[in-house]
Amino acid sequence: MKPQGIITAITILTAWLFNAGLQGSDTLSFLKTTCVDCHQGDEPAGNLDFSEFQEPKDLLAQPQLLLDILTAIDTSLMPPADSDILSKDARHSAVKNIRELLHAAIQVSPPANPVPMRRMTRFQYSNAVRDLFGLKIAVFTLPEQMVREYGNYYQPSTGKMPDAVTVGNRPLGKSQLIEPRLTGVTPYPQDLRAEHGFDNQADQLSVSPLLLEQFMELSRSIVNAPNFNNKTVGVWNEVFAVPDTNVSEWDGRIANRLQMVLTLAFREEVSETTVKRFAKYARTLVDSGADFTTAMKNTVAAILASPRFFYIHDHADPQFAIASRLSFFLWGSIPDQALLASAEKDDLTTTAVLESHVDRMLLDRKSKRFCDSFPRQWLQLDNIISSAPDPEIYPQFYFARYNTSMHMAIEPLLVFETVLIEDKSILQFIHSDFSYRSTPLKMWYAKADKIQHSGPGTLKFERVPITDMREGGVITNTAIMTMTSASDHTKPITRGSWFAATILHSPPKPPPADVPTIDRKANAADEDLTIREQLAMHRDNASCAGCHKTIDPLGFALENFDPVGQWRDQYENGKPVNASGVLYNQHAFDGIVELKSALLTEQERFAYAFSEHLLSFALGRRTTYRDTISLEQVVKQAGKNNYQLKTVIKNLVLSPAFLQVSQASGGNPLSIKGTASE
Repeated sequence: MKPQGIITAITILTAWLFNAGLQGSDTLSFLKTTCVDCHQGDEPAGNLDFSEFQEPKDLLAQPQLLLDILTAIDTSLMPPADSDILSKDARHSAVKNIRELLHAAIQVSPPANPVPMRRMTRFQYSNAVRDLFGLKIAVFTLPEQMVREYGNYYQPSTGKMPDAVTVGNRPLGKSQLIEPRLTGVTPYPQDLRAEHGFDNQADQLSVSPLLLEQFMELSRSIVNAPNFNNKTVGVWNEVFAVPDTNVSEWDGRIANRLQMVLTLAFREEVSETTVKRFAKYARTLVDSGADFTTAMKNTVAAILASPRFFYIHDHADPQFAIASRLSFFLWGSIPDQALLASAEKDDLTTTAVLESHVDRMLLDRKSKRFCDSFPRQWLQLDNIISSAPDPEIYPQFYFARYNTSMHMAIEPLLVFETVLIEDKSILQFIHSDFSYRSTPLKMWYAKADKIQHSGPGTLKFERVPITDMREGGVITNTAIMTMTSASDHTKPITRGSWFAATILHSPPKPPPADVPTIDRKANAADEDLTIREQLAMHRDNASCAGCHKTIDPLGFALENFDPVGQWRDQYENGKPVNASGVLYNQHAFDGIVELKSALLTEQERFAYAFSEHLLSFALGRRTTYRDTISLEQVVKQAGKNNYQLKTVIKNLVLSPAFLQVSQASGGNPLSIKGTASE
């Protein structure tokens, strides 16, 4: 950093600390007058003793606690709803002070490792291999890629989703696994999804000795597949074809070809020493009697088995680190030549260049990979695969060896793709004025007497207008309602937990080990009590009340949807469904329509929560208090454009949290020239 920059940074930090002293004093006074009565003594509420804080520096040293306090006050969780100790103006003032104090605490806290080193998921590995070789067929089958595209309907460059699309469901439709792919190539086991997270999280992606051996075997099986040839490999002539020169002149050709492969595979400029090492290996194979193509295949297999290929990490050059991060975020794969060229020219420090790459990448068909990975995991749609409603109660759910969930799971994913392609607002995920439904799904929502089933082959979905707020968006999708239910009854706590984790990015803590399960019959219809009444013991238990007063209203708001997502006004016993509750102790609602309306009035909170999910996916780690300022900036900037999805993504890429590089690359965010508004 230049001397002038250092002086500026010191000046800013000094201002932060001065303001922190003022805000810290106000916050200490607030805690002592408002919170300390409950949060002190031998058994303080929430195991938090605020009487221990004597000076502002005590609070500055605990930014995570500050964030927790801020969230509790800002969402009106604290003080308790039955307390009149805090007026609206006092709450607003407290939130402002605590937020500024948190910002100061973040400024003086050590930076986090933005992108922990981790291996590729098998989804990313497959994409990377396809892009590296320009493969025209799949490397191996990926059941976790839920939507199988027919007819290349996904054309983001048009800015318009077709009114009718033909798709398949890979995990639930057996025939959807049949596709052109490399012969004899078997993937390593499916990656585990982190609880309330994604399968690309670093703490889930270690490499055991056994898995390392699998990587080596996998790389060899790819290049040695019988159909890995000039018909399926787009770069065959550039890499594997025999040169039209004498054998004695091959050394230069081998080195040039490997330099191209290595630069793409390792996502950075490679040294001459590295190129020579791999070229020497190839030449040794040729001299030992191997033909040119075989020698290059074996050398490329060694590249694929290199940790520099299958590990995602920050490169020594921060420009290449950001190029790689951006490509794995939006394409689930290695950077292309255009991204690497910008990194080589140090152009990724310019706002206009970064924005142009984001625009270009989202208009590319490879952005389908983002749609195949992020929304499925964000919505936890994999859970629908194991859903099995009682066939005696819901016989129409089943047809042949397949079931209606095959159609259900596709709907929210097509909605997401449409929001991205047409650059709609993320508020459409709360309630949309459209959806995509197959004929069986249309009949399912209408509770038709006889469902006209189709499948398991290609499934035709059509765009339909949505006017009923009970149906639009992703929250009330039949897939969500079915996967959060038991076989013969709804599970409001499960639904509320899903809602809190997915929509509000506030997953509840695991229940205490000593809390007994509720003894209830399978269906509230068989009871004199409603489900709400049966579950009241959770709210009466002191160790459970904290979480359940938040998640229970969210789950009860969805009680009008039965275990297979169809609307009901009353239970089988004739008792009416009570779907009332309060959101953030501020917005009373009666049913899902009013809850959606309340969420739309709190659109900044939803945008913040959605951005948290997006950032976690982009960086391969959970978000922390250190990301607060960046996320606030993302939401503020996106709000100027009605929270359009592409705007959210673009501002996230331009945020300090995304541009932060590891200590190996300097440890600071890239210095960006220009602003997102320029």
